[in-house]
Amino acid sequence: MSKSTNVKILKDQVLDVSTNDIPFTEFDSTSEFKIDELINKLKIKIWKVSPLEMEFDLIGVDASIANALRRILISEIPTMAIEKVYMLNNTGVIQDEVLSQRFGLVPIKADPREFSWKEDNEDPTDQNTIVFKLNIGCKFNPDAGKDEKDPKVKYINSSVYSSHLKWDPKGDQAERFASSPIKPVHDDILLAKLRPGQEIVCELHCQKGIGRDHAKFSPVATASYRLLPDIIITKEITGDDAYKFQKCFPEGVVDVVNENGKMVAKVVNPRKDTVSREVLRHEEFDGKVKLERVRDHFIFNIESTGAISPPELLHMAIEILASKCQTLKHSISSLLEKK
Repeated sequence: MSKSTNVKILKDQVLDVSTNDIPFTEFDSTSEFKIDELINKLKIKIWKVSPLEMEFDLIGVDASIANALRRILISEIPTMAIEKVYMLNNTGVIQDEVLSQRFGLVPIKADPREFSWKEDNEDPTDQNTIVFKLNIGCKFNPDAGKDEKDPKVKYINSSVYSSHLKWDPKGDQAERFASSPIKPVHDDILLAKLRPGQEIVCELHCQKGIGRDHAKFSPVATASYRLLPDIIITKEITGDDAYKFQKCFPEGVVDVVNENGKMVAKVVNPRKDTVSREVLRHEEFDGKVKLERVRDHFIFNIESTGAISPPELLHMAIEILASKCQTLKHSISSLLEKK
C-alpha cells in the first residue's frame, strides 16, 4: 500500500483508512528508529481552554499514540472518589446500596497526588482517605402556606444535594488543604429526595483509584479525537451552485465571496465540518470536490469532571505514557541481557 497522509472519503466508501507506513517515521538501513524526525514533526496547538474543557490539535503522530493518550485520560489517571459508605440510618425510599452508588459518582475536588494508595488490608489514615459526613433530615416548613404544593417550599431538606456532604478533616488535612478545601466539584448534584420524618445519616470514605478499576475514578466525562477534515475544491463552483455548495456543510465551513463580479465558493474553516458527505449526493458537484481527512492531524477534546483541570490531565497523561514507554524499554533490555 502506498504511503498517504490523507483518508479518502467517497460517496459510498472510505479509502486509505490504514497504511503500512507509520506517518513521519522511517527505518534506515540499520533498522534504527529516527526519533529526531518524529520530534521535529510533532506539534500541539491549543485552541480552547476552560475550567472544564480543552480543545487542541495533535499533529504529526500515528493514531496509536493519540489513542494511547485517550485511553490513559479515561482509565489510568488517578482521582479521589467515594469508595466506602458507612450507613448509620437511612429511612428514605432509596435503598442503601443504590444510594451508595450515587455517592460514588460524585466528583471530588481533591488532588490525588497528595494522597497515597490504600491497600485492602490497610487502615484508613489522613494520607490515604478523605472523610465526608452526611446528616440530614426532612421536616415540614412552619413558614409554608397551608395550600403550598411545591415540596421545596413546603418542606425543609426535601432534596439531598452533593452540597450537603461535609468534609471532615483528619490529621493535618485541614492545614494541608487550607488554601483549597476538599469538597464535591458540583454542589447541585441531586442524591435523594426525602419527606418529613425521613433522614439519612452516614460517613463516606474517599480513596484513590483509576477508571480502569471503576468508572467513578475516571477524571474525564469524555476524551475524544477526530481527524482534521480536508475539503478540496478541484473545479471552481460559482453562482447559485456556490450557495447550494455552502449549504451542504455546517455553518462557517464554506463562504461565498465575490471574485471579479462572480460569486465563488471558498473553504474557510474545514475543522468545523462533520464530514456528513451531503455534498457528494448532488450530481452538480461531481468531479468538483474531494473530501478527505488528514491522517496525522487529530482534533482532541478533553472534558473534565472538574476534579482536575484539562491542561493538568493532558500533562499527567503524557507523563504516564512516558512511564509506560520506560517500563517497556527496561523490560526489553532485561530480556536482551538474559540472552
